[in-house]
Amino acid sequence: MIKLGEKIKTLRKQKNISQEVFAKYLGVSFQAVSKWENGLTMPDVTLIPAIASFFGVSTDELFDFNLLETEKQVDAICQESWKYREHDPAKAERVLREGLQRFPGNDIILNNLLYTLDYKTRADEVIALCKTLIASTKDDSVKFDACRILATCYKENCQDDLVMPTLEHIPEIYFSKLELMASLLDGDASYEAAQKHKNICAEDLVDMLLIAGKRLDEKGEHDKAFTQYKIAQKVIDAFKDDFLEDRWFCTTVYDSLQAQREQLCKLQNR
Repeated sequence: MIKLGEKIKTLRKQKNISQEVFAKYLGVSFQAVSKWENGLTMPDVTLIPAIASFFGVSTDELFDFNLLETEKQVDAICQESWKYREHDPAKAERVLREGLQRFPGNDIILNNLLYTLDYKTRADEVIALCKTLIASTKDDSVKFDACRILATCYKENCQDDLVMPTLEHIPEIYFSKLELMASLLDGDASYEAAQKHKNICAEDLVDMLLIAGKRLDEKGEHDKAFTQYKIAQKVIDAFKDDFLEDRWFCTTVYDSLQAQREQLCKLQNR
């Protein structure tokens, strides 16, 4: 605690600002800042990215972490949480919370934490964390993912008027990093990227076909809608025999599309 407080104090003095000015920026009392700097308390974990952003440093620099070693340890924490994300999100959250105790305010861990929170029952927490990451992270992938999650949370909580303004922050990109890695790299690096991109594309394609079909149903164009559902079913069935690459995935594409398979069954048998 003392080390972080001393770091905040040093950075504040380097910027030649008072505790009051710094506190106002963060929306806390100057007494809170004083306690941090004296090692009596720690800032709330959600404030760490904003503190780092204010001083123009990374969260790793704020805690004097070795960047390369930190990245390795953070990646290991996130990979551990992925094992539980689908079937036990509470456990995945605990893994990440423990990681945040070691690396407070780390953007990557906070971004992963968003995937474990229920958008309905914990909407306020999701929205606050997304806004913090959007405002403070220097990692565009984290920023845009937080925008996506924030827009989804707004949609699920009937705040439709906030969805489009949030999505406007995300640039339109017609290619992905994984796609380029698969196409332009060689060997195992190309193979890994191809497998990951394949799975993402398969799930996205099924989702888009379902969305298009439902809209056609709403318009009364049921034959066209059925065509979309039929294509989606074929895409899913095509992955029945695909194998699991457990180096990167917990389930096959076919298994991960369980919810969509159930939707299709209902839509095609009305």
